[in-house]
Amino acid sequence: MPELPEVETTCRGIKPHIEGRTIQETVVRQSSLRWPVPDRLDRLLNGLRIERVDRRAKYLLLHTEKGVLIIHLGMSGSLRIVNREQEIKKHDHIDWIFSDTTILRFNDPRRFGAVLWTSEAITEHPLLKELGPEPLLTDFNGDYLYRLSKKRGLAVKSFIMDSHIVVGVGNIYANEALFMAGIKPTRAAGLISLARYRTLADCIRNVLSSAIEQGGTTLRDFVNETGKPGYFKQQLQVYGRAGAPCRTCLTPLTEIRIANRSSVFCKQCQK
Repeated sequence: MPELPEVETTCRGIKPHIEGRTIQETVVRQSSLRWPVPDRLDRLLNGLRIERVDRRAKYLLLHTEKGVLIIHLGMSGSLRIVNREQEIKKHDHIDWIFSDTTILRFNDPRRFGAVLWTSEAITEHPLLKELGPEPLLTDFNGDYLYRLSKKRGLAVKSFIMDSHIVVGVGNIYANEALFMAGIKPTRAAGLISLARYRTLADCIRNVLSSAIEQGGTTLRDFVNETGKPGYFKQQLQVYGRAGAPCRTCLTPLTEIRIANRSSVFCKQCQK
């Protein structure tokens, strides 16, 4: 599944091509996604100008004067900027054609993605209103994590992956941030000190920022807006390296399951 860095990379990639431009035509080839595509999406969108493109958690938000188009990439979705000569592929479900002939194309082989519309305040949308803070913004820090962790007995890895606590810390980056912070992923969230949470918050921010700078992690189904995969996977310290030597101490990395997710860590470096 594309994680926050991949979604942010997509957001930054499509923004200069569509921001400030007017949707001329909307073509829906497949309306059965995770949730049905709104009826007559063309009637809602055609003639509207994209005033701003941004992201909340893993949701891409295309703001217009009459509402917001919400796009989620799901398990295998991607957005690309193409032209009219580009061949339409099997899983190219939706096109937004702009007045300058630019096309924003949504592809989703597994159809777990979503394309939704709201004319209400985006902060009150049911999918967004209960989300935690963005990990790259200033309201996310170690003091915040420490305050919410008190008396929590669940594993710290599950704690930081809870989107009600903080958004966008998916499995790959939770593994990496905990290794960077030297914290064992099974440690109870409520038993971690304020100082260590401050370190962990910095590590979450650093690992996500690094991934964004490098274009996202290379996942089987993910490509960025140019059709090329990201390259952050080359820098992964623990995720996907079970049994391999720790890059710090050479101890073989251990793999366990936490909440049905693969968790790889170093018994020597993470306590």
